Amino acid sequence: MTSPAKDFARYLRTETTGGLILLAATALALLWANSPWGDLYRTFRDTELGPHFLHLNLTLGDWAQDGLLALFFFVAGLELKRELVVGELSKFKQAVLPVLAALGGMIVPAALAVTIAWGHPDMGQAWAIPVATDIAFALGVLALTASNLPSSARVFLLSLAVVDDLGAIIVIAVLFTARFDLVAAGIAVAALALYAYLQHKRVRTAWLYVPLALITWVAVHSSGIHATIAGVALGLLTRVRPDEGEAEAPAIRLEHRLQPWSAAVAVPVFALFSAGIKVNGASLGEVFTTALPLAVMIGLVVGKFVGILGASMLAVRLKIAEKPRDVGWRDLAALALLGGVGFTVSLLIADLALPAETAELAKTAVLIASGVASLGAAAVLLRRNRAHAQDIP
Repeated sequence: MTSPAKDFARYLRTETTGGLILLAATALALLWANSPWGDLYRTFRDTELGPHFLHLNLTLGDWAQDGLLALFFFVAGLELKRELVVGELSKFKQAVLPVLAALGGMIVPAALAVTIAWGHPDMGQAWAIPVATDIAFALGVLALTASNLPSSARVFLLSLAVVDDLGAIIVIAVLFTARFDLVAAGIAVAALALYAYLQHKRVRTAWLYVPLALITWVAVHSSGIHATIAGVALGLLTRVRPDEGEAEAPAIRLEHRLQPWSAAVAVPVFALFSAGIKVNGASLGEVFTTALPLAVMIGLVVGKFVGILGASMLAVRLKIAEKPRDVGWRDLAALALLGGVGFTVSLLIADLALPAETAELAKTAVLIASGVASLGAAAVLLRRNRAHAQDIP
């Protein structure tokens, strides 16, 4: 008989639950920021906490962005490592299609955004905003609307989103390292090397790993590299193959333990601090008439769809890859629409890439585009779900 705590953790691990909590946090942020208590929200978000030592005097919003999202990226790193070593991305034939689809889903939105907002002074980094797909939201919509779709559809979307997040992580590391402290970077590398060594030696005690993870995070943050990269690096260094007699590999065990915290705490709290945008008639009008937010919206809704589906069709036509088993082109078109749900990483990049006022417009564009993409994909997925239930191709 399982305990209530374990049952609750299992409930939190489902994509539907994670997506609903994230949606609730976003709605709360928007309502609070646009209520008579909006100034309290902004004061709370901008309250500084932490010592000046090692640049840890961060606002609560920055702690959510740099600290809590490191947990989200650690879980993403564990998923990526598992997929690369023992999952779908470990088999060349099965890995090619989602990898190429993800690349198409990053290149086309970025190119479209640059074309639409050509000459805008902030496009030097803002082109990266529409390249990301939100794993939690996308899988949540899929779980809610497409229970009859083949499991290979979920695997394709998960693999695509994981590769997409890897691309976003590389973009964050390259574009948003404004300063670089060689000593702090050296400490981070040494801490990561020790983590890898302990994994290799099969050391299992959390009394070593938790302080080591904290040291790594502080060192990466102090080096000038975005602190979420620490989470990804630690995830990629975690062992994913179980030893003989071992019930689960450390990566699987950690993913099961930490994914509920990521889904129920880390990502929703980040959304609570990041999605609190002032929305009124004037700001909405500006979103639809200003080049940069328009570029973000069209990049996510149109660019993602064209990039993912176009790259998939080209790869299959050239016989570089094969479609997932029992998944038709209409199913892939629905999944490509779902790729336009940018949300978490898109909001993060908007905050990193733009000054405050422009970031507000870009984040409004991300929320609108993610809503349009999720509703459009849900409508198509519901039709495909009924078709699969009746065995209609």
